[in-house]
Amino acid sequence: MKVLVLAGTADGRAVARALRGAGHEVVEAVAGVTASARALAGVRVGGFGGVAGLAAWLVEHRVDAVVNATHPFAARMSANASNACGKVGVPLARWVRPSWRGRPDAAGWAWVPDHAAAARVAAGQGRTLLTVGRQELAAYLALHEVVARVTEPAPGWVTPMGWQLLVARGPFTVAGEEALMREHGVRVLVTKDAGGAATMAKLDAAATLGVRVVVVDRPGAPAGVAELGDLDAALAWVGELNAAPDRGPPRHRPR
Repeated sequence: MKVLVLAGTADGRAVARALRGAGHEVVEAVAGVTASARALAGVRVGGFGGVAGLAAWLVEHRVDAVVNATHPFAARMSANASNACGKVGVPLARWVRPSWRGRPDAAGWAWVPDHAAAARVAAGQGRTLLTVGRQELAAYLALHEVVARVTEPAPGWVTPMGWQLLVARGPFTVAGEEALMREHGVRVLVTKDAGGAATMAKLDAAATLGVRVVVVDRPGAPAGVAELGDLDAALAWVGELNAAPDRGPPRHRPR
């Protein structure tokens, strides 16, 4: 089987490794927004050119299946993948990272539908720690006391007065997150429901220090797409496609 893994996350890299280990041909693709992503060896970097471009790429490269393991908030890529795979008949599955909603303290957080709502909730509450990604910072410009943490600054970014930009890449420890919040007098943490364990330390630190937590909920997923929750499920899904006796190459069944 030739599988395209839409990656750019630790989950995507793990899926790609597992599928290669099972003997499948894997193309790992990342958007290449950050310098670290662009530096990855053996990875296809860059966009596909929307739905039409991705559909054409799948046919040209004779792809048998696609696993979308992009970030839970990569809504446009998820929609494009769903539409492109449907157009050319290539099976698609979505890697679903566990949400943070299952945490015992999650019921006490402010859950909001978007960044504009998050900014409204955080306004007037004291110094805010933003861990929402560099592309979303513009939604928070009305806030005056901000510590914004990003993996790297956006091109041309100018830090507003009253803000502090921290450039750092995880994983972070609970002790380190507590120290950061104490040092800057953080009263509100704004983040996205990225889920998983890799960036959970800030939530544990906030719980210990009594910092208010505002969480932007995940966008809705495209309907009708198979969901994978772990590597065994990913291997089983691709294995079942490969073993199907009536499986014709999906690229030969355009719709």
